[in-house]
Amino acid sequence: MGSLQLKSIRKAFGDHEVLKGIDLEVKDGEFVIFVGPSGCGKSTLLRVIAGLEDATSGSVQIDGAEVINTPPAKRGIAMVFQSYALYPHLTVKDNMALGLKQAGTDKGEIETRVTKASAMLSLDPYLARRPAELSGGQRQRVAIGRAIVREPKLFLFDEPLSNLDAALRVQTRLEIAGLHRRLKATMIYVTHDQVEAMTLADKIVVMNAGAVEQVGSPMELYNKPANLFVAGFIGSPQMNLISVERLPELARAGIKTIGIRPEHIALSRESGEWRGKVIHVEHLGADTILYLETEVTGLLTVRLFGEHRYDADDIVFATPDKAFMHRFDASDRAMA
Repeated sequence: MGSLQLKSIRKAFGDHEVLKGIDLEVKDGEFVIFVGPSGCGKSTLLRVIAGLEDATSGSVQIDGAEVINTPPAKRGIAMVFQSYALYPHLTVKDNMALGLKQAGTDKGEIETRVTKASAMLSLDPYLARRPAELSGGQRQRVAIGRAIVREPKLFLFDEPLSNLDAALRVQTRLEIAGLHRRLKATMIYVTHDQVEAMTLADKIVVMNAGAVEQVGSPMELYNKPANLFVAGFIGSPQMNLISVERLPELARAGIKTIGIRPEHIALSRESGEWRGKVIHVEHLGADTILYLETEVTGLLTVRLFGEHRYDADDIVFATPDKAFMHRFDASDRAMA
């Protein structure tokens, strides 16, 4: 009821090509997240799927039907925006029901759908309130409820949590995850926050400069990045990327860059492979993040689990776990 297939989607604004031939398949019931740096085209791609932007060329198919020339209202999609887009003069109940009323849906059916969505999102105590009387998290739930009552083929989310504070982002993220499990609906979600992507998605689409760099599950992207861009983008703190010229003992034909994640480096005060000086320490409670300047690698990030007592200017020795090293060729592609 909610599959999506994109074929050779291109979008240009004048001479500037924003989307450069996107091919993607989303299966019914999947939770797919687009991530990438600002300006990579992820929101534009979502708007092309919704019909809010016209593709320059290509095909958009929903449940096997071509919709590239179909207006947004007839595509069977519902979109949740960053800005909530609620009507300030309407109550929560009326905001949620408005789209159905405009579509001429039977009053009894509207009541049933609004009641169901309200219960699902814990909005029952707020149905008579107006948006100004709600918190940011409650407003976002109303916007999500307005999408749910339409019973769309596809839910589209455009950075829905970016206006919320940290605690509310976590809470609303959990609510969206639970909603996906209950509805078993197809959801496509745009975010710049890789934590959201890693914790919510069945499948992540990493975009860069209008192209898809890699598609896979969160742990596939984390453990097997296809190229240097994905290796550096996915993961926080990000992967250490070291030119093989600094590590001649690891060099072999074709290797140009070595990658090692911060948690795959052991630290000692007595001995190890790379001698360095601590230049900064972040004590996070569950983790300790150290930034070292080593004689061999230059700047190096190390992640230790738990609390560890290191200070700036301490001399330490770092040893990478070679079983977890990533190797990239001159074209920035991952090597076996």
